[in-house]
Amino acid sequence: MNRVEAAEKVIEAKVAKGLKWADIASVGENAESWIVTALLGQATMSIEEATKIGELLELDQEVVEALTRIPTRGTVMQMPPTDPLLYRFYEALLVYGPTLKELIHEKFGEGIMSAIDFELDIQKKVDPKGDRVLITLNGKFLPYRKW
Repeated sequence: MNRVEAAEKVIEAKVAKGLKWADIASVGENAESWIVTALLGQATMSIEEATKIGELLELDQEVVEALTRIPTRGTVMQMPPTDPLLYRFYEALLVYGPTLKELIHEKFGEGIMSAIDFELDIQKKVDPKGDRVLITLNGKFLPYRKW
C-alpha cells in the first residue's frame, strides 16, 4: 500500500467514526498539525504512534505499516493547485513571496527558512466581521555558507 492509498483509508475511517483531527491527534505524542501531515502521507510516523492511531481508527496492519514508510514529499498535488483553498495559499505566495524573501533577508541575512526544522499551527480567531484564519509557519533560519 502506498502513502496516498493509506491517507485515503485514514480519511475514510475518520469520517466513518465521526472523529475530528484533534481526536485522532490526542492519542499521539506530536502536534495535531504534524500528525495530520503524517496521516496525509507527508511525514513518517514511528511504529508506536502509527499503531496507536491505527487502533483508534481500526486500520488494517497494511495501512499502519504504510504510515511508517518514508514518503516522497511534495508529490500529493499538482501545481498550481486547483482546489480553491489550496490555490489561495499559492496566490498569497505569488503576491507576498517577494516581500517575505526581502524581509527575511533583511532581518536574518542570506539564507532560507527550513521546512525540515519546522512547526505549523492553525488557529481560528472569532471576529464579528468574519472569522479569521491564523497560520503560523515557524522554521529555523538556515544561512547559506561559503566554502
